[in-house]
Amino acid sequence: MSIEELRSAVRGRVLLPGDAGFDQAAQPWNVAVAQPVSGVVAVADAQDAADVVKFASSAGRQVVTQTTGHGATGGIEDAILIRTGALDRLEIDAERRVARVGTGVQWGAVQTAAAAHGLTGLAGSNPVVGVTGYTLGGGFGWFARKYGWASDAVRAFEIVDADGRQGRVTADSDPELFWALRGGGGDFAIVTEIEFDLFPLPRLFGGRVMWSADRTAEASELFTELTTDAPRELSVWLQRYQIPGAAPTVAIDFAYLGEPEEGRALTARLDSVDGILADTRGPLTPAQIGRITAEPTDPSPSLSRGEVLTDLGDAVVKTLIEAPVAPLLNIQIRGLGGALAQPASDGGARGPVTEPYALYLLGLGLPHLLYDIRTRFADILADLGPHITGAKPYTFLAPGESAAAAFDPETLARLQQIKSTRDPRNTIRANFPLHN
Repeated sequence: MSIEELRSAVRGRVLLPGDAGFDQAAQPWNVAVAQPVSGVVAVADAQDAADVVKFASSAGRQVVTQTTGHGATGGIEDAILIRTGALDRLEIDAERRVARVGTGVQWGAVQTAAAAHGLTGLAGSNPVVGVTGYTLGGGFGWFARKYGWASDAVRAFEIVDADGRQGRVTADSDPELFWALRGGGGDFAIVTEIEFDLFPLPRLFGGRVMWSADRTAEASELFTELTTDAPRELSVWLQRYQIPGAAPTVAIDFAYLGEPEEGRALTARLDSVDGILADTRGPLTPAQIGRITAEPTDPSPSLSRGEVLTDLGDAVVKTLIEAPVAPLLNIQIRGLGGALAQPASDGGARGPVTEPYALYLLGLGLPHLLYDIRTRFADILADLGPHITGAKPYTFLAPGESAAAAFDPETLARLQQIKSTRDPRNTIRANFPLHN
């Protein structure tokens, strides 16, 4: 079948190589990732998505779905890329504390709508990340220590399956697929809507305290103290930065789910380190959560690596705290624990992460820097040795890694079996396929 036939198969806009605007439409948020797809379809509705899947199945092509492309990994040559921006339904049922969200919606919109009712979703740290991709991969941010994985808050999925059939998936209607979609990635079906629980958040206190790099050792010790005895309502991250053209810095970011005076008291030790360069601590609403880390919201080239850490002992400190950040931009350590380490009674494929810390390394993905950044990644991982272990969060996987790195062998085998049963022709492709 000719790819040109897509133009008459859907109501949404179809862009093919050579069309004006194709290159921009095919570009993910991480512009360092190449996506030489055979076509891009900006679907008008769920029926369009179903028709694209039917076409792809008949034509022997794969389908990839992206809202923003934050998790793009490449490797999708000749696939059909579905853009979901038009699937932007957003409804908040404040009485039931439930959100119903189309797959084109980003977290910032959900948080703004929920905040009007004193509620929050289990969003990440960046407001322009798509809700669906984040949630399918588990999803953990500032509220996860208290409430767990975003995927475990899901009540229902509206999907298009690998045969192009639309359906609603719940724990009762299809428990096996429901389990897989809650944290197992997007390799099983195209999700067009998600219904998930919201949580009460009448008060929130958080922000960033930053120092020059000569305070890194003191900030690291303080971070360890704060995360060792933190209540579940408090999440703390350590950030080391080396921004080109600027002096290196270190920061402690945090969010406290509670009264500002309680949050300020819990983090009062931050004032014990002299030489504060910036201090953004203050009351926040759920809609303002992105202010804490102030991550970039415009597309950019990046290279990343994520791991989980068993401890912050001397060997880890030597590698992550005492060594220079460059040529990387950022070394981030997140305190985990709390609800993330506990198995949910009705949880999905994600499962708990029992390690106490997560590590995220970030570099600027420009061609002349790639070799040095990859070498630095490799050196750090080698130096950390046995201090990095376990199944890392799916959303921390990087291009070139396998989905196998995110799951224990038993969970991976179960997910692969579901994939083989539900999509034997491998029509639907996630960022990290279960079968390479």
